[in-house]
Amino acid sequence: MNVDLIDIGANLTHESFAADLAGVIAGAAAAGVTRQVVTGADVPSSRAAAALAARHPAALWSTAGVHPHHAASFDLLCRDTLTALLREPRVVAVGECGLDYFRDLSPRPAQRSAFTAQLEIAVGTGKPVFLHQRDAHADFVAILRDFSPRLSGGVAHCFTGNVSQLEEYLALGLHIGITGWVCDERRGLDLREAVPRIPGDRLMLETDAPYLLPRDLETAPKSRRNEPKYLVHVARTVAALRQESFESLAASTTRNAVELFRLADPPPKR
Repeated sequence: MNVDLIDIGANLTHESFAADLAGVIAGAAAAGVTRQVVTGADVPSSRAAAALAARHPAALWSTAGVHPHHAASFDLLCRDTLTALLREPRVVAVGECGLDYFRDLSPRPAQRSAFTAQLEIAVGTGKPVFLHQRDAHADFVAILRDFSPRLSGGVAHCFTGNVSQLEEYLALGLHIGITGWVCDERRGLDLREAVPRIPGDRLMLETDAPYLLPRDLETAPKSRRNEPKYLVHVARTVAALRQESFESLAASTTRNAVELFRLADPPPKR
């Protein structure tokens, strides 16, 4: 069976991949995860992600942004650097950006300011947004609502919310990114209820590797490191919850990612 899945959120610049990155990319392709979008979380990782995508033009693209954990460091130089990165064709989205009131690693006013600035960058560059939200739903939606008519789309990365939150995100025109969180029967109950309600043309899949290893993998790595190849497992879980075939889900989620991020076709299979 030929599979063509896209992992829209993989942190391949993370130090845990430094020793075997080529093998990780090859292993993903062998499993059917033919393309990946590498996440930028601050200026250094956004630069590294762009450089990595340039070295693997058949398989990788990247995002450029500042995660709310790093929002206190956002300044005019940061804005200019991100804007320049986003002019590169393989840098396909602004982010990871948003709000995180769970860890509060940056002051909340700084988070809101950095988020607003990156939405402005998205409007100016015409690139979609790759969004993070945790325990900040009301402020997140209020800020996004002001920008949504001018944005070129976006995705709620690693959505873990309930049906009500899902409906608000859909009303804002967002796509929904689902990770291995959906494979956790302990804390993923709200998400498992919401997944069948996501319209087929708004659903995307991601691993958030090396984080969020699916809890129910039959053979989990001892390191507990998540990898893009495990996206196949996430896809099978999502397909079962939606009562649709794996093949149908793979086709629609891949099409959605290609259209939102304007990705090229994968190389032909040998």
